[in-house]
Amino acid sequence: MGKEIRLRIEACYSGLRPSEKRVADYVLGHMEELKLLPLDQLAERCQVSQPTVMRMIKALGYSGYKEFRYAVVERLAQREEKESGNFRAMYGYSLTGREKTEEIPEKIVAAAGNMAGEMLKNISPKIFCQVIEMLNQARRIDIYSVENSNVTAQDLLTKLLYLGMDCRHFDDTYHQRICAGNLKQGDVAIGVSYSGNSRDTVEAVKVARKAGASTIVITNFKDSLITRYADLLLCTSQDQFFYGDAIFSRTTQLLIVDMIYMGLLTSDYDRYVKVLNRNSQIVQDKAYLSQK
Repeated sequence: MGKEIRLRIEACYSGLRPSEKRVADYVLGHMEELKLLPLDQLAERCQVSQPTVMRMIKALGYSGYKEFRYAVVERLAQREEKESGNFRAMYGYSLTGREKTEEIPEKIVAAAGNMAGEMLKNISPKIFCQVIEMLNQARRIDIYSVENSNVTAQDLLTKLLYLGMDCRHFDDTYHQRICAGNLKQGDVAIGVSYSGNSRDTVEAVKVARKAGASTIVITNFKDSLITRYADLLLCTSQDQFFYGDAIFSRTTQLLIVDMIYMGLLTSDYDRYVKVLNRNSQIVQDKAYLSQK
């Protein structure tokens, strides 16, 4: 079991009620089971109510059962990687240190294909069409992100600007909050977060929705915190990844950006092609002419 979780339990154990200690004892002795154990089943096995389980979990400092189980799974995975001597670098691909350099391209492409296939299962055609309609009708579009998700957000920003949309991207928490609070009905806020629990991105989307804007969320987990404030949700997967996977997740996020871009183009082809041609002419002098 993860040392951090054990230490949390030991630190608060004396202050728990007898029924809550029963839950703590079960957790200490059955950590492997928690990876796939729903809240109701855990309560049943401990012979306590679900609120009792939740009180114990919150006593440990977790906001809810999903966050607690996420921490458990992560700690167990870290232990397994340490014991095996492998480093799980990407989806379906572990590094052992014995790989040949010439094998890497093929393995990377295979990993990307696996992630793309998994993502496609989670994309609802109905929701996707609603996303395109919402963006077509938007007065202004704000995009919020942090860290690795900034790559996705910047790509989306560039594509929407080329299509002539009034679009902004913020990764500074102060700018995010201020601009989100000034949005209004008819505006759209897009939050990009792999985990769905990045505090700054979650809060920005929350503020934007409270201000009256419609919200679109791009994340990996349909039950993550940011999804509470999503009018429309685009999920890249439902699998839990670790270490480099969070970085590699940009592949599927960027695929969603391409889907949005192509979806907008096909929704009003003649209009958007004219805008693209005009904007391409504007920046044409920024490229060197090919030399023959």
